[in-house]
Amino acid sequence: MSPKTRIIKQRAIIPAKPVQVYDAFLNARKHAAFTNAKAKCDPKPGGKFTAYDGYISGRIVKLERARRIVQEWQTTEWPEGAPPSLLEFTFRAKGDGTEVAMVHSKVPAAQADSYRQGWKDYYWTPLKEYFRK
Repeated sequence: MSPKTRIIKQRAIIPAKPVQVYDAFLNARKHAAFTNAKAKCDPKPGGKFTAYDGYISGRIVKLERARRIVQEWQTTEWPEGAPPSLLEFTFRAKGDGTEVAMVHSKVPAAQADSYRQGWKDYYWTPLKEYFRK
């Protein structure tokens, strides 16, 4: 029997152009700058990435420049034997900024609440601050 999973859906308005927000996720130097943690990324389909000093890791599934990122995603706290989750970001210009829509599916149910809050604390808030500088 496969473990129970959840879907996390969130939206955030980031004060930057879609291409800038897209690049902040895929450019390791920019990602490290807004998270204050080491990141690595091979920004192409099939490329591997890590974030938050290796706590997060995964593989890029699909890229549409400045529009969409799809990744397989997991953390070092992932349940043994559980498949990676699927993470999709879409970027859309909204006013002077970008609306990022995130759908994070196949998240182990026991960790969903923690990751739901983690996206706010470790991604949306620092990303907004990074672009306000």
